[in-house]
This record gives sequence, C-alpha cells and structure tokens, in this order.
Amino acid sequence: MTIQEKMIIGEIVAFDYRAASIFNKHGIDFCCQGKRSLKEACEAKKVNIEEVINGLEEVLNIKQETGRIDYASWPINTLADHIEENHHSYVKQKIQEIIPYLVKVCRVHGENHPELHDIYKEFMASSEELRSHMQKEEVVLFPYIRKMMGSPCSTVFAQAAQFGSIENPLKQMEAEHLTEGNRFSRILALSNNYTTPEDACSTYRVTFALLKEFQDDLHVHIHLENNILFPQVIEMERTHSACD
Repeated sequence: MTIQEKMIIGEIVAFDYRAASIFNKHGIDFCCQGKRSLKEACEAKKVNIEEVINGLEEVLNIKQETGRIDYASWPINTLADHIEENHHSYVKQKIQEIIPYLVKVCRVHGENHPELHDIYKEFMASSEELRSHMQKEEVVLFPYIRKMMGSPCSTVFAQAAQFGSIENPLKQMEAEHLTEGNRFSRILALSNNYTTPEDACSTYRVTFALLKEFQDDLHVHIHLENNILFPQVIEMERTHSACD
C-alpha cells in the first residue's frame, strides 16, 4: 500500500488496523480525530511525516496474518452488535472494577502524589458520560441501525423524524467521543503515560495497568464507530433516500 499525505488517517486504520501501531507510536489520535489528513495530523503533533509514512508502508505491506478481522466488511448491524456486546459490556464491567482501586490509591498515596486525585475526578466524569453515551446508542441509535438493514427504502426514515438525518445524532456521538478522548489524554499526562513512581504498591501498579487497558479498548471502540460504522450508516441512508 502506498501512503499519501492527503489520506485520511481514520480511513487508513479502517482499511488495516495494523496502522494504529504507527499512529500510537507518534501520539497521533486516529479515533476521536480520525477525519484529519495524514499531513494535518503530523503537523499538529510536529512529527516527521516521512517517518510516519515509512512506518505505515512498512507495516501495511507485510503479508497480512491469517485470521485478521476485517471489520469494514461486516454488515452494519453485525458491527453494532459487536460493539455493544463487547466494548459496551467491557466499559460497564471495568468501570466498576477500576473505581475501588482509584479510591484506595488516592487514600494511601494521594498525599505524596496529588495528581491521583485529578485522575480520579477525570475517570469519574468519564464513567458518567460513557454510561449516558452508551445508553443513547443502545436505546436509540443501534436499534435504528438494525432497522435500516431490513426496511424498505422509505419506511425506516418515516420513523426517524425525531432526529431528521442520521448524521445529526452521529455528529453528537462523535463530539462525545472527542470529549472522552481529550479526557483520557489528560489522564495520560497526569499519570506520566501510566508510569508508576518508585514508592508505588502493587495496587497502584494494577490501577495504572487497568487504566491503560481501559484507554486502549476505548480507542478501538471509538475507531470502530467513527471510522467504520458511522460512515457506512451515512452512506446507507443516502442510498436508501436515493431509491425513493
């Protein structure tokens, strides 16, 4: 694959998720801010675009491993099911697991490491917003997407008058994704890239490991929606509208 500066970074990762490793290496956000061109993203992070391009081409031109999941080829209802059953369930489970750890490390280490209290506040805010965000997807957006798959051209759109075009709620979802992406960028900075200090106990180390795992899953979660699911839903709506 030949990489060009004008390519959209989210589309590159949607084509082959192995590209994510290169973007992560250079601190480039491909999920929440995936609609930027490669040139724009590299300029924003002040990284050498040739180095990024070389890294991408090296990774993407390696023969693809057997069993790689091509999410872009999935029907949109199947992808929505996957996101809900895997990533939504993961978020709900891990929030309940991480909060007690954060409470404990704040109590034990908060005096010497006051940044822990800020990390706790950021994560608590994120947990509330993510719960609300996922409920909107599960109750309104995803059921609508499933109806789109099996409805005649005009039937499902008659039921969508509550929000007009599907692009309206999708823009709101993307804005909320960006908010959470920015929030975890602050957590990343506060934790020094999830690096534990010398006086950290095992609970401290486990807490940071769980936070990193949570962030990594959130990046995949948002990538699947912003870069694959949402564009396909928009295109399907346009196709359905054109056939009336």
